[in-house]
Amino acid sequence: MPHTISLHETLAHNALSLWGLDKNTDIRLLNFSENTTFALHTKVGTDYVLRVHRLGYHDRTAIASELAWMTALNRDGALPTAAVIKGLDGEAIQQCASNDLTAHFLVLFEYLPGTEPQPEQDLCVPFAQLGTLAARSHFHSLRWKKPNFFARPSWDEYAVFDSNPLWGHWRNGPGVIPQHIQILRTAEECIIQRLTAYGKNPRHFGLIHADMRLANLLIDDSTTRVIDFDDCGYGWWMYDFAAAISFFEDHAQIPALKSAWLEGYQRIRPLQATDIAEIDTLIMLRRMNLLGWLGTHHDTQLAAELAPHFAEATARIAQAWMDSNNTTL
Repeated sequence: MPHTISLHETLAHNALSLWGLDKNTDIRLLNFSENTTFALHTKVGTDYVLRVHRLGYHDRTAIASELAWMTALNRDGALPTAAVIKGLDGEAIQQCASNDLTAHFLVLFEYLPGTEPQPEQDLCVPFAQLGTLAARSHFHSLRWKKPNFFARPSWDEYAVFDSNPLWGHWRNGPGVIPQHIQILRTAEECIIQRLTAYGKNPRHFGLIHADMRLANLLIDDSTTRVIDFDDCGYGWWMYDFAAAISFFEDHAQIPALKSAWLEGYQRIRPLQATDIAEIDTLIMLRRMNLLGWLGTHHDTQLAAELAPHFAEATARIAQAWMDSNNTTL
């Protein structure tokens, strides 16, 4: 991981000229996960965020689609998003290589103020705001006329349980043992059964952010902002809540956060009982998706921290969820 980050930092330095930025711009690592992001501080006091895209994850069309929706959300007043800074050639998506790395896609964003919330904080107010933001983004996606080139992945049951899942299969997650497999295989069957019955009607399935987890939120003066649309795609609207509690699904305040999120959401967009009933199913879908992610992203600090206990906790959460649905092994 340190070697990869170092190479990406070198790449970031090499790419500064693409935006006409001074070679002495300060570069600081923000996050190394799906992509590598850096905070840039120029000598004239302007701050930016530079994203170095992970090779082989999204192609140029998918990135352009993400940026198109972000821009439209901001332009139409649906959701404040970070402005995309175009390069000297007028293009939002740049490409740069170094002596040690093949060409990567890069995107530069304005720097938004705020701090990442933590599970130990009282998150009810931010989650009420987050529910409202999610509802606004869903309303927008229903009405927005997408550009002809628009292409984004789907975060449905096939993306998680198919033979070639987007983030890797949960069976290959760290620490998965036979007793976990027995529980999680049954959970998978139950999830597929319930989501098949729920269906993908546009009333509850469409273009979503899909990764509104704490790491992609900024709290500034009691205002919650959503960043990083890199995983936006097609999914159930309620998946945005499931993603919001990623990695702390069994925390004691989750029921309160769920209530707060739903209250904020339904100020904008009323839900039916069937939508609310499947939230826990989507939490389970997301959790098993994350287990697969840990297996394919073992080079990240987050995966290293969570790997020792994540599979066991996932099996425990799955068993409790199935017990609540009267599912037997």
